Amino acid sequence: MGAGAVGSYYGALLARGGHEVTMVARGPHLEALRRRGTVVVREADGRVWEAPVAVRPRPDPGPAFMA
Repeated sequence: MGAGAVGSYYGALLARGGHEVTMVARGPHLEALRRRGTVVVREADGRVWEAPVAVRPRPDPGPAFMA
């Protein structure tokens, strides 16, 4: 799943629930996830927790097809 704000949150919830999660990212975000190996979640009530994730670079888009 994409490693944006929403994807990271739901991916972290899945990982915390015991599922293996692979995030897709690019640029500095990709490198940070590779270094850390976790997604850090900061809840609205101030709680902070982490969940382990794997990460892959975003694949190059393929050719567009006309219908």
